[in-house]
Formats: sequence, C-alpha cells, structure tokens
Amino acid sequence: MAVTDSTAPPRRTRLDAEDRRRQLIGIGLQLLATRPIHQITIDEVAASAGISRSLLFHYFPTKQDYYVAVVRAASRRLLRRIAPDHDTPAPAQIHAIVSDYVTYLERRREPYIALFRSPSADDWVRSIHEETQDALTHRVLAALSPDPQPPTITLVIRAWWSFAEELALTWTGTRPSNRDSLVDLLVKSLHAVIDAATEAP
Repeated sequence: MAVTDSTAPPRRTRLDAEDRRRQLIGIGLQLLATRPIHQITIDEVAASAGISRSLLFHYFPTKQDYYVAVVRAASRRLLRRIAPDHDTPAPAQIHAIVSDYVTYLERRREPYIALFRSPSADDWVRSIHEETQDALTHRVLAALSPDPQPPTITLVIRAWWSFAEELALTWTGTRPSNRDSLVDLLVKSLHAVIDAATEAP
C-alpha cells in the first residue's frame, strides 16, 4: 500500500474562474467562523486552495476585494437562513423570520460580533451590515403585504431590526429566559412599533 505524505501541500485542482472564486470565498467563510476577517491571511487562503498567492490575486485584485467578497457571502448566508414560506399567513411568516434570526445568532454569535459589531470595523464592513439590515427589513415588509408600505412603517421596522439585533445578541450571551420567550417578545415588539406607526398622524 502506498504511503501518502500528510505534510505535502494540497494538490492543485484546475477549476474555472467562477468555481475558483466560490472555492476561495468558501475557505474564507470557514475561517471567518474562527477569527475576525482582518486576521484571515491571503497566504493561508491560497495554501488551503492549493494555489499560489499571485493566482488568488488574479480572482480578487486586492486583499480588501477578497475580504468584501467573503463578508458579502456571509451576509447572503444569513439571508438564506431567513426565508419564510410565503404561502403561509403573515403572522406565521413574521414568527419564522424572527425565530430563524435568533437561531442564526445563537449558532454564530461570536463570529457575528467579531465581524459586524467590532468597534474597529472598517467602513465597508459597516456598509454591508447596513445593507443586510435593509434586506431583513424588506423580508418583513414582504411578509406583511405585497403592496408598498408607507415610509413610516419601513422606518420603524428598520429601527426595530437594530433593537432585535442588540436584544438577541445580549440574550445569547446571558440567556436570562428561554428561547421561545425571546422570540415572542421580539414578535410582539415588532407588531407594537408597526401598530404605533400605523396609528400615528
């Protein structure tokens, strides 16, 4: 039986450009689960992919371009986890959105905080975070009604997501109550701000 050298570098695999980009972003996502984005080095990503550093820069012109691609992929991953069944009634969709969001933060609390809540986060990270919160707002709006909502409703739902993020992250760190109680509280608070905005002159 042939003996393989476990210390040998990974064999290079020829991939087309899009598959290679997906591979490199996937490696970044795996590393992002264990450390902040700025601690991921291009050398270790290239080594994990079995390619040279210079080849990685063929797909991502700069280190920041690579970081942006990874963080955007992380944002898309979150949004994919929050995809309610649009054939169900609006209350069920809202509850599913909130529950899925809490579940996501339960499982990825530390990486999420390191990525999006770090005081030293770059402007482009904060921009992607804002885009993610905007997308979550539109998920709620779509669940409420297929018709456009007044700007005030959009505004309070967007603000509510900031509250929901803060409360869910605090809860996952201390767990002062059970998970279902947290979800119910968030759902009730969402409906409360929507009702208040609806009744406001």
